[in-house]
Amino acid sequence: MLKGSRTLDGPLLSTRLHIMTLIGRLSPIFTVIVAVWFIHAVNVTTGGVLYAFGIEPRTLRGLDGVLGAPWLHGDWQHLLSNTAGLAVLGGLICLHSRSTFWRVTLFVTVLAGIATWALARPGLHIGASLLVFGYFGYLIVRGWVERTPMAIVTALMVASLYGGMLYGVLPTRPGVSFEGHLFGAVAGFLAARWRLHLPVNRAT
Repeated sequence: MLKGSRTLDGPLLSTRLHIMTLIGRLSPIFTVIVAVWFIHAVNVTTGGVLYAFGIEPRTLRGLDGVLGAPWLHGDWQHLLSNTAGLAVLGGLICLHSRSTFWRVTLFVTVLAGIATWALARPGLHIGASLLVFGYFGYLIVRGWVERTPMAIVTALMVASLYGGMLYGVLPTRPGVSFEGHLFGAVAGFLAARWRLHLPVNRAT
């Protein structure tokens, strides 16, 4: 019995290590999701004072929104709908590389944020959908430029599951920042090519 117990320790330990490794790889997107929920809770509690950090196109105060807008949401439904996209698409990037995830996130946030500030309609532009569309664009184009089996399979899976998102870059719904969606997707496209010029540690 003692010998059998030691035999079981190997598979159990291996499974536990795999689970811990998976959690470690996904920790960046967990951090982002916890952050946006916490920020929204604070914003609701304080009566929406954090909306001052949204993007207001072509205004000096709106420049704060370049970095702040993706962390803010109009209501709980808005936040919930973006959380699913963040978890799936952001998680896929994290599984490839945590460092790549952070580079893509920063690149999309800054580039799409500046483009939205400079070119979008007047109003308050907020929401993590800018990042969701950025992750979508990145994963699709990465499959085309990298052309490894894993990148291609991931791109095809994302296209089949989330291809309908592309309608979100059109001005079809009032009150929705299609500009943030559009510029987020474009930034993601560019990030896929930009990533290829950086060293990627696949073990991180």
